[in-house]
Amino acid sequence: MSHRVLIYAAIAAALAVCPLFLNAYWTDVLNNVGLYAALGLSLNLIVGHAGLFNLGHAAFYAVGAYTAAIFNTHFHIPILILMPLCGLMAGLFALIIARPIIHLRGDYLCIVTIGVGEIVRIALINNVFGITGGANGIFGIARPNLFGWVIRKPNEFFYLIWTFVALTVFFFHRLENSRFGRALNYLREDETAAEGSGIDTAHYKLMAFVLGAAWAGMVGNIYAAKMTIIATESFSFRESVVMFTLIILGGSGSIPGVLLGAFLIIGLPEVFRGLTNARMMVFGAAMIAMMIFRTGGLLPARPRFYFLPERHLAEESA
Repeated sequence: MSHRVLIYAAIAAALAVCPLFLNAYWTDVLNNVGLYAALGLSLNLIVGHAGLFNLGHAAFYAVGAYTAAIFNTHFHIPILILMPLCGLMAGLFALIIARPIIHLRGDYLCIVTIGVGEIVRIALINNVFGITGGANGIFGIARPNLFGWVIRKPNEFFYLIWTFVALTVFFFHRLENSRFGRALNYLREDETAAEGSGIDTAHYKLMAFVLGAAWAGMVGNIYAAKMTIIATESFSFRESVVMFTLIILGGSGSIPGVLLGAFLIIGLPEVFRGLTNARMMVFGAAMIAMMIFRTGGLLPARPRFYFLPERHLAEESA
């Protein structure tokens, strides 16, 4: 445990000084890595811990972003204050969608979530209720204001985004080691055995789905604040695939794996941008080789061991 804390602290210290040595372009690349890291961690709760196939996570990301944009542009509410509301709206939407489909398993659930993502995208394009801006999206979103300080530059957004990532890591690490997290792991390993042990599997799967969606909605708030303009192209099926891929690449159920996956999927292609089309071929070949030789991901979740209290062992030996 102490080694993991030291590793996280070293990574945080290294990231904190990055804007001092990078130009605006590379700082913005790290900002995008941070956004996808937070999105990946929110999806990791659903895919990695609960074992649910979700390829429509961009829909909840979109709900959060559009909630922030609509309330900010129409009612002039500061965008960071809207973050809890964005999470709540995305969570409620997930609750409505997931309740009738949460009993589905494997490919069936995956197909339904793809459909949900496409329905949301098409509804936004068609300017639902006349407030989503249609294909043009929503313009004029205000910059975030933190205690009178307006955040505008990439290095300023860097600290906002990565502070949120740090809070996300802390929250999901605590959740992973809670009773709720252990129940999700039982579900992932053997749903039938978990149900036989008295775990309400439908309830835990639904709560994982809702919580992951709510967190994606809050990431959507930060994205809207950063871009000041949002459109449906930012929430396509491709975005859901990218989130899913970085989890599988880094290690399903592993927080460090998701962070590594975000750096590799989002950051690494920018490093080889000078190779034009060849960079994607090399990157794709590397991913195929990795999936053959490292099927659990680059940093898979370590197996857990639980020990009986000494008092119980003494009673059994007596």
